[in-house]
Amino acid sequence: MLTIPMRENGLYPEIIGFLDKALALLPHSDPERKAQLDRLARVIGKKIAGGKVAEITFICTHNSRRSHFGQLLAAAAAECHGLGPWVKTYSGGTQATAFNERAVWALRRVGFSIKGTEGTNPVYSVHIGHHIIPIACFSKRYDHPANACHDFIAVMTCSEAEAACPVVYGAGQRIALPYADPKEWDGSPQESAMYDARALEIAGEMMYVMGRVSGRPRRH
Repeated sequence: MLTIPMRENGLYPEIIGFLDKALALLPHSDPERKAQLDRLARVIGKKIAGGKVAEITFICTHNSRRSHFGQLLAAAAAECHGLGPWVKTYSGGTQATAFNERAVWALRRVGFSIKGTEGTNPVYSVHIGHHIIPIACFSKRYDHPANACHDFIAVMTCSEAEAACPVVYGAGQRIALPYADPKEWDGSPQESAMYDARALEIAGEMMYVMGRVSGRPRRH
């Protein structure tokens, strides 16, 4: 698609290891799913080829788990493939709640450095590597002023948001990539494992997409 010049990224080594592991484990047995991922890569690549920054907003109902996973893991995958200056990621919901602490801990296990404020909807400062500007994360609607507002790519990470949001105002493209909600396992012995599995799945798909854009698919 594109050939992006190689540049040194400052991602934390733990995150790089996790991303490569996620990509290596990624199956492509579902042709419809792969078609959506390829479409996302084409849309991102077209924007970059046109000299624009590709702005991507990951959307789920409460902006508490899957959409934050999408935002942060896509940002890390973009950096891993040398796309950091050309890809900007955001997240939002059809309503605001809070960035769920279970998702926060899952990302910490990946290797993200995350510090947050107090309150019912904490604002977290998420560091993904050395010399990379930290990402501010908190729960918000997709149309919050902190997010992209025009000609962005809307990635719907849950079927509920897809159904509840027939029109995503400001989006130039809309792509459905629903993921199972790890919330179903909250309070169970499998809780951490299921959050980790969801992060691994999303990371693998974002690595595949960014590899298609950069022209450097790494291992997969």
